[in-house]
Amino acid sequence: MQVLERLFAAGLRPIAIPPYESALCMHRGECAVVLAPVENGGLKVIAPPSLLIDGHFSVRLKRPGGEVFVWKQREVAATANLLEELSNFRKTLNDVLELPAVV
Repeated sequence: MQVLERLFAAGLRPIAIPPYESALCMHRGECAVVLAPVENGGLKVIAPPSLLIDGHFSVRLKRPGGEVFVWKQREVAATANLLEELSNFRKTLNDVLELPAVV
Protein backbone atom coordinates (compact mmCIF):
# COMPACT_ATOMS: atom_id res chain seq x y z
CA MET A 1 0.00 0.00 0.00
CA GLN A 2 2.91 2.34 0.77
CA VAL A 3 4.31 1.86 -2.74
CA LEU A 4 0.91 2.76 -4.23
CA GLU A 5 0.78 5.86 -2.05
CA ARG A 6 4.22 6.90 -3.34
CA LEU A 7 3.11 6.29 -6.93
CA PHE A 8 0.05 8.49 -6.36
CA ALA A 9 2.22 11.15 -4.70
CA ALA A 10 4.43 11.10 -7.83
CA GLY A 11 1.39 11.86 -10.00
CA LEU A 12 0.73 8.36 -11.37
CA ARG A 13 -2.88 7.21 -11.68
CA PRO A 14 -4.45 3.82 -12.41
CA ILE A 15 -5.73 3.09 -15.89
CA ALA A 16 -7.28 0.05 -17.61
CA ILE A 17 -5.21 -0.99 -20.62
CA PRO A 18 -6.22 -3.91 -22.84
CA PRO A 19 -5.15 -6.73 -22.51
CA TYR A 20 -3.83 -5.94 -19.00
CA GLU A 21 -7.16 -5.31 -17.26
CA SER A 22 -6.34 -7.75 -14.45
CA ALA A 23 -2.94 -6.13 -13.74
CA LEU A 24 -2.13 -2.82 -12.10
CA CYS A 25 -1.58 -0.31 -14.89
CA MET A 26 -0.44 3.18 -13.94
CA HIS A 27 -0.03 6.26 -16.12
CA ARG A 28 1.09 9.85 -15.99
CA GLY A 29 0.56 12.02 -19.02
CA GLU A 30 1.11 9.95 -22.17
CA CYS A 31 3.24 7.30 -20.43
CA ALA A 32 2.12 4.06 -18.77
CA VAL A 33 3.50 0.93 -17.11
CA VAL A 34 2.10 -2.46 -16.03
CA LEU A 35 2.94 -3.56 -12.49
CA ALA A 36 2.44 -6.73 -10.45
CA PRO A 37 2.80 -7.38 -6.71
CA VAL A 38 5.87 -9.10 -5.28
CA GLU A 39 6.15 -11.17 -2.11
CA ASN A 40 7.70 -8.45 0.04
CA GLY A 41 4.70 -6.19 -0.49
CA GLY A 42 6.25 -4.14 -3.27
CA LEU A 43 5.58 -3.96 -6.98
CA LYS A 44 7.56 -5.04 -10.03
CA VAL A 45 7.38 -3.96 -13.66
CA ILE A 46 5.88 -6.62 -15.95
CA ALA A 47 5.52 -4.46 -19.07
CA PRO A 48 8.13 -1.70 -19.38
CA PRO A 49 7.08 1.94 -19.52
CA SER A 50 5.91 3.08 -22.92
CA LEU A 51 3.82 5.70 -24.64
CA LEU A 52 0.05 5.32 -24.81
CA ILE A 53 -1.54 5.51 -28.24
CA ASP A 54 -5.36 5.47 -28.24
CA GLY A 55 -5.24 4.00 -24.72
CA HIS A 56 -2.93 1.11 -25.69
CA PHE A 57 0.75 0.41 -25.11
CA SER A 58 2.92 1.29 -28.04
CA VAL A 59 6.19 -0.21 -29.19
CA ARG A 60 9.21 1.97 -29.94
CA LEU A 61 10.75 1.21 -33.33
CA LYS A 62 13.54 2.59 -35.47
CA ARG A 63 12.43 3.61 -38.96
CA PRO A 64 14.52 5.07 -41.79
CA GLY A 65 13.02 8.50 -40.98
CA GLY A 66 13.68 8.21 -37.26
CA GLU A 67 12.22 6.52 -34.19
CA VAL A 68 8.48 6.12 -33.76
CA PHE A 69 6.01 4.70 -31.27
CA VAL A 70 3.62 2.24 -32.93
CA TRP A 71 0.32 0.65 -32.00
CA LYS A 72 -1.32 -1.36 -34.77
CA GLN A 73 -1.34 0.92 -37.83
CA ARG A 74 -0.87 4.16 -35.90
CA GLU A 75 2.58 5.73 -35.58
CA VAL A 76 3.66 8.68 -33.45
CA ALA A 77 7.05 10.29 -34.01
CA ALA A 78 9.41 9.86 -31.06
CA THR A 79 9.96 13.58 -30.58
CA ALA A 80 12.46 14.95 -28.10
CA ASN A 81 9.56 16.03 -25.86
CA LEU A 82 7.97 12.55 -25.83
CA LEU A 83 11.30 10.86 -25.21
CA GLU A 84 12.00 13.24 -22.32
CA GLU A 85 8.53 12.60 -20.87
CA LEU A 86 9.12 8.83 -21.08
CA SER A 87 12.59 9.17 -19.54
CA ASN A 88 11.22 11.25 -16.64
CA PHE A 89 8.40 8.72 -16.15
CA ARG A 90 10.93 5.85 -15.98
CA LYS A 91 13.10 7.76 -13.51
CA THR A 92 10.13 8.53 -11.26
CA LEU A 93 8.98 4.92 -11.43
CA ASN A 94 12.45 3.59 -10.60
CA ASP A 95 12.82 6.03 -7.71
CA VAL A 96 9.47 5.00 -6.23
CA LEU A 97 9.92 1.26 -6.67
CA GLU A 98 13.45 1.27 -5.26
CA LEU A 99 12.53 3.15 -2.08
CA PRO A 100 12.57 0.95 1.00
CA ALA A 101 9.17 0.37 2.60
CA VAL A 102 8.59 2.60 5.62
CA VAL A 103 7.75 0.55 8.71
